[in-house]
Amino acid sequence: MNKLEAKVINIDSLENLTIVQFKFKETTLSMMSLGLSNIKIGSKVFLNINSSHIAIAKNLKGEISLSNQFECTIQKLTKGELLSSLILNYQGSILNSIITTNSLTRMDLKQNDKIIALIKASDLSIQKIIE
Repeated sequence: MNKLEAKVINIDSLENLTIVQFKFKETTLSMMSLGLSNIKIGSKVFLNINSSHIAIAKNLKGEISLSNQFECTIQKLTKGELLSSLILNYQGSILNSIITTNSLTRMDLKQNDKIIALIKASDLSIQKIIE
């Protein structure tokens, strides 16, 4: 599980749906949630991202609907029989992504490659409000 410390910068709600934007380092992240009511602009939070919910793109061109994108460097990779683990460095913060080994091979991913980590807004969650 990845844990990021971020600050709430915007909240949009309509009925039971809430879209929250956070600032994490130099990146704006978006989270989609149902029934979220105890969060305020300016709050600091810990965000969770499951390692299997971080997709990897290499040589990405064009537009994509995934709003959460991190330009990372592969710091370490561990190739397994079916799944592979990638340790990603984003401006000094470490993220872990788990992808299929078939994808790792197909994309010819290697240590020190520059990639984009992609996360759907619905795959981001608040672990804890810290301030």
